[in-house]
Amino acid sequence: MSYLEEIDSPKDLKKLDIDQLKDLSKEIRKFLVKSISKTGGHLSSNLGVVELTIALHYCFNSPDDKIIWDVGHQSYIHKILTGRKNDFDTLRKLDGLSGFPKPEESEHDIFPTGHSSTSISLGLGLAISRDLRNEKNKVISIIGDGALTGGLAYEGLNNVGRSNTDMIVILNDNQMSISKNVGAMSKYLNDIRVTKTYLDVKSDVNDILNKLPLMGDKIADTLGKLKGEIRHFIVDGDIFEELGFKYFGPMDGHNIEELVSVFNNIKNVKGPIILHVNTQKGKGYMPAEKYSCLYHGVGKFNLKTGKMSGSSTNDTYSDIFGKKLVELANENNRIVAITAAMPVGTGLTDFQKNFPKRFFDVGIAESHAVTFSSALAKGNMIPVVAIYSTFLQRAYDQIVHDVCVSNAHVIFAIDRGGIVGADGETHQGMFDISYLCHIPNMTVMAPKNKIEFENMINFAVEYNAPIAIRYPRGNVSLVLEDKNENIVLGKSEVIFKGKDILLGAFGSTMDNVYNAYQKLLEDGYNPTLVNIRFAKPIDIDFIKSLQDYNHIFIFEDGVKSGGVYSQITDTIFDLNLKVKNIHSVSLPDKFIAQGTPDEIYEKYGLDSEGIYKKIKSTVL
Repeated sequence: MSYLEEIDSPKDLKKLDIDQLKDLSKEIRKFLVKSISKTGGHLSSNLGVVELTIALHYCFNSPDDKIIWDVGHQSYIHKILTGRKNDFDTLRKLDGLSGFPKPEESEHDIFPTGHSSTSISLGLGLAISRDLRNEKNKVISIIGDGALTGGLAYEGLNNVGRSNTDMIVILNDNQMSISKNVGAMSKYLNDIRVTKTYLDVKSDVNDILNKLPLMGDKIADTLGKLKGEIRHFIVDGDIFEELGFKYFGPMDGHNIEELVSVFNNIKNVKGPIILHVNTQKGKGYMPAEKYSCLYHGVGKFNLKTGKMSGSSTNDTYSDIFGKKLVELANENNRIVAITAAMPVGTGLTDFQKNFPKRFFDVGIAESHAVTFSSALAKGNMIPVVAIYSTFLQRAYDQIVHDVCVSNAHVIFAIDRGGIVGADGETHQGMFDISYLCHIPNMTVMAPKNKIEFENMINFAVEYNAPIAIRYPRGNVSLVLEDKNENIVLGKSEVIFKGKDILLGAFGSTMDNVYNAYQKLLEDGYNPTLVNIRFAKPIDIDFIKSLQDYNHIFIFEDGVKSGGVYSQITDTIFDLNLKVKNIHSVSLPDKFIAQGTPDEIYEKYGLDSEGIYKKIKSTVL
């Protein structure tokens, strides 16, 4: 009998007994591995929370009880148990099931989470709202130990403890974020994990002290202090209890019987609760257990062997960035590299190996990474901060306040600029051009190909001010490799000089724009093709030259508002130039759901054919 086939909602789950729940967990693991092998997705993180998710929905009553997943990439089992298992063949596909919680999909998805360290603050807001309405539902926030490297988690913990409201925080401790965890909190949690007598001794001491008779206020006060001193001695300073939480754990996150028992016991305990659960990332599928980082987010793979399919042998932009930085660091001992829990994804593993003292993984702490880098620059280092576009948003104030106000020489290597694809709304890198271009002292550029990318890294190291290089996910472009003029601050590059029509491409849009340009040549047109290069400072000479054309098209893989097109049109207005028919071809000013980059670019007219049709329909 298949228990999974009978589960269409959490109510169905509650019909099973503990032994049946154990069988269900095995079925779900098989279902996950088989399904994700065909669609790709976040595998190891979900395999690690199978029993935890089953126990949560077994003991609590979603959606009345609010279950909030931090980051959200580990919510696949939650989706399976809340009526979406039959849609898993569409996972992360265009118009399909999101790989993250999405309220539009289900009332069981409370928030559209995708970034780290938010669940505690979100949970507190729901708990306080519940209290103000005099309601009684439960609020449960799940957060990983990796997310505890993010400062927002501590802001949340601090305020939950102070509020003394009823709320449960489940610490899913698997000793990983994407890569291995770093920092003092990771060490602290490890100390708790490895002390086998921790929970038993703490419980025994508390039981004994609670049974001691109290004889008068003075003795009661003395015993209370004694109890506190002994507790601190035994547990080595429990930070969570000091913050105002009742702490339970650590416990086995794969023992479903124990999880159900504990959830049923703590759900009516008053005040803030921390339940510390140890899990294994990749549990139940050997390749994911052994290589949990590699299988954190995967494409399609062979179910039996675990071998990834469709992997390219070509270098990615991240690869080229890492190689170039190692090359430059060998020549210049002032270069240091900083990343926020992404040494593999940003291409910095070789730099870490070659220059361990000059490499800093700060954990999921983008704000700290940027402020830390500003001070490194003040200390005569050349810090290179490698962060994905979507995560750099988390450090906006630090870019303004700590880097740009002081005009510090910090290099921002912005990986995954533009459309990243299957991770959807919370991960598309669409806004970096817009928000960076409005910060004084900031320079923003993007390469059209591999050679220009390497030249831009050279330029950034020599340039003594804040500077950002924005580049896409995936293989480096080899387009127009024979067309690479020297990088000059704020200067665009005329690739081909023509007349009447001008095509201005920024960064990675050049591939598709160049393809469209060639089709226009075949049709008898003779356009000018320009590599814009710098979103800021914008090329004044280039903008003045626009007066010579009847039709101008500006292409960028960011939102129109505040982007390259906006920088150009604002300058045209400021200079009071007479420019005819300037058109924007960009991403819409909206959040874009999942799909492959090619599908999304086609949908919004940024593919080669869409660009060609846009130009032809406009100029005819």
